[in-house]
Amino acid sequence: MNVLMPQLGETVSEGMIAAWHKKVGDPVEKGDTLLDVETDKVATEIEAPASGILSSIDVAEGETVDVGTVLAVIAVEGEVVEEQDAAAASQAPAPATEKPAGGGLPARKGGDRVSPAVRRLLKQHSVDIADIPASGRDGRVTRQDVLNYVESIGTSGSGGERIPFDRVRKVTAAHMVRSKATSAHVLQTIDVDFHAVDSSRLNRKEQWKSDRGYSLSYLPYVARAVCRAIADFPRVNASVDGDALVLHREINLAIAIDLNFEGLLAAVTRNAGDMSVSKLAKLFNDLVNRAKSNKLSPDDLQGGTYTLSNPGPFGTLFTAPIINQPQVGILSMDAVKKRPHVVESDVGDSIEIRPIGILAHSFDHRAIDGAYSAAYLQRLKTIIETTDWDSEF
Repeated sequence: MNVLMPQLGETVSEGMIAAWHKKVGDPVEKGDTLLDVETDKVATEIEAPASGILSSIDVAEGETVDVGTVLAVIAVEGEVVEEQDAAAASQAPAPATEKPAGGGLPARKGGDRVSPAVRRLLKQHSVDIADIPASGRDGRVTRQDVLNYVESIGTSGSGGERIPFDRVRKVTAAHMVRSKATSAHVLQTIDVDFHAVDSSRLNRKEQWKSDRGYSLSYLPYVARAVCRAIADFPRVNASVDGDALVLHREINLAIAIDLNFEGLLAAVTRNAGDMSVSKLAKLFNDLVNRAKSNKLSPDDLQGGTYTLSNPGPFGTLFTAPIINQPQVGILSMDAVKKRPHVVESDVGDSIEIRPIGILAHSFDHRAIDGAYSAAYLQRLKTIIETTDWDSEF
């Protein structure tokens, strides 16, 4: 039975073989993980479609092939495969990890495989993989393991360490440069009082974490407010198509997720327009967990219509985010901190200590003007500050 490169997402036409977990001659069971495939932004595990013997591997690690390409062959029970298996084992291209890593470096003891990025680092720093403590799955040495080892023995040299971009970093870099070259970026910011949000959030914060195991942050509250504000300012939830603006019927919110400082993904929650705060919180947490454990599917990264970035947990004041193409706007949520704040009332103004945060909106000036974006931000501020958030939870 042929193992084919699958269609990993609606617009994905190719994939790169990141790692083989089996070698020629290994028995496999249906559902076993055979290999990892990387697309532009995500790695996906490919499972064995049937039980049998892996009789050939036809695409080596590091190679990129089109959807539908035969990656390997599994000889299933009942077939006459002895001679075929022998021929396949002698003729099939060996996975890249079967070769000496880095052009002469030995394979890790125990037969564990390494990725192309790890082999490059081993060669670059002239270190032996057998000396490196492994933290990866099944005892595999990861890129970070190599970097940690290099740092520990001081082999980076006085000239500084050169860290090659991995695939995710290359794609992210290209996407960011392309976005800056494509969109006419403009930044606007606004102060927001989160007192009304905290009236809801703090009352249920401890119980929420006790019941679910993760914190109730400001993000789902702001996301809910964004969905409500977009209803009044639909041009924010759009994309540029040639000389036209396409307004999207659905609000598919993308949230920027940091991958332990190793990369960045924007995972999408579809049809978020009518979701409650608690529903958004649950879905966002699920996306973050799956992103950090490399369980996102390509479809999880496609179809976003507006993006939220949340550097606030690191204490930032305000951030000028880069638009996630082909969208026309992105909102940065920065740190909410207690500050002196003028509170206006019918009986006069007063200064109170309030939780204040800055929302920063980057927008594409081709699509909307400053007045439209400013009005959207003002509407967003009003929603956050005046909503009875218990009713939206």
